[in-house]
This record gives sequence, C-alpha cells and structure tokens, in this order.
Amino acid sequence: MRPDRELGQNFLVDSNILGVIGRAAELDEQDVVLEIGGGLGVLSEYLAGRVGHVHVIEVDRRLEEALGDATGRFANVSVHWGDAMKIDLRVMSPAPNKVVANLPYGIAASVLLRTIEELPEVERWVAMVQREVGERLAAGAGSGAYGVPSVIAQLACEVQSLRVVPRTVFHPVPNVDSVLVELRRKAPAAGVSLRSLINGAFAHRRKTLAGSLVLSGRWPGHSRDRIRSALTELGLPADVRAERLSPEDFRALARALAL
Repeated sequence: MRPDRELGQNFLVDSNILGVIGRAAELDEQDVVLEIGGGLGVLSEYLAGRVGHVHVIEVDRRLEEALGDATGRFANVSVHWGDAMKIDLRVMSPAPNKVVANLPYGIAASVLLRTIEELPEVERWVAMVQREVGERLAAGAGSGAYGVPSVIAQLACEVQSLRVVPRTVFHPVPNVDSVLVELRRKAPAAGVSLRSLINGAFAHRRKTLAGSLVLSGRWPGHSRDRIRSALTELGLPADVRAERLSPEDFRALARALAL
C-alpha cells in the first residue's frame, strides 16, 4: 500500500503505542468506539478485542483487504466506507460513546468538532493529531494558537495534550510531530448561533471583535455600537479582539446579544 498524501494518510504501524492510547481512553467492554481513519487496521484490531463495538470509518477502498484481515474475525466491528466529513454519524448503531483514532492530518480539527456537535453521547475522545492541531485545540485565550477550534472544543470539553507521539510509529514517517490529545465532555455542544458568533468574531483577526462581527455580515441587526456596548456590560474592553475572550466570555456575549 502506498499512502495517499492527498488523504493525509500516515498509517499507524507500531503497536507499542496502542497501550498508551488504550489507557488514556480508559477502554471498557461496554464501550462503543468510533475510529476515524482505519488505515491498515492496527488500532481497529486492538479496539475490537477490548470494547463492546467498534465503528470504523475509512474513505480509501484500497484498504478493504487490509482492514478485513485485521478485523474480519471480530463480530463487533462495523466498517463504514466514506468521507468522515460527509457520512451520517447519527445513524450508527449502537451509538458511540467514545472516539479513539489516528486522525488524517487534513481533517483532524474539523472532524473532532463535528463529532462533538453531532454525537452527544460521546463523552471521551483520544486522538493522535498533528502537533499544531493539538496546540490549537488546547490553546488558552490570548495565545497565538487560540481560535475557532479552541473555543468551540473548550465550550463542550476539557481539552489537554497528553504526550508527543514519536514519528516512527507512522508509515510513511511524517515531516511533522504528532500529539495524543484527550477531550472530556463537560457540556452540550455550542448551538448554531453561538458557533456563528465565534466564527464571525475570528473572521478578521486583525480587527476588533466588534469590527470583525460587523464585517462578517452575519447579524445586520447588531451595529458596531451595540456589540461594543454588550462587551463593556460584560466588563470587557469595547475594542477587545476575539482572541482575548475565553470560551465562557463568548457564551456570555451571545446571551447579551440575544443570539
């Protein structure tokens, strides 16, 4: 198998990392796990022997034989062929309560946020992601890595980067470092209006938050002055930029603006 770089494929080939992943995910025989990007089935096989059910999403049909060899003897594995950003996650039965995956680099942040929103039963995520993605998800307000993924993930979950993953556990060996990240759900996912506010606030990072929201054109009924007034009511500077607001500040701002 030649990994497809356009699909962000770096196959997990070293089984020594599996115990680390399993312990972090606190796997239980009652768990229903969603794995995104099954690859050669190394992680799929490990999960199948330890949990109640495994849903594996894989887009590359060239991997059908490899995945079949790895999981064919397990009755508790369902392989879903398709794009993880398009496949209907809500119809999976039984419903997943954990996500454990070696995520393709190109979709890692997006697919994690999608599962937070669309799979309310999921309470735990343990995923290998590009180091930059892990830093963005766990970043605090005011840091250069802080942005939309940070806020949306942290509104629903406690996020932490657990450890750096050696490049040698992948084939081909990537040019970037990877990390193991953990998310634990603490609240329901942000609603549509709140997510829209967050996206609008960061749409023009060099502008003030009020200016960015107005330029985004998402809420024609909210003037720059109205937004600035709402910020000062919350004890924030009227000219504050989006990266200075904590996730809970965004939630409070949405309430103040009656979004």
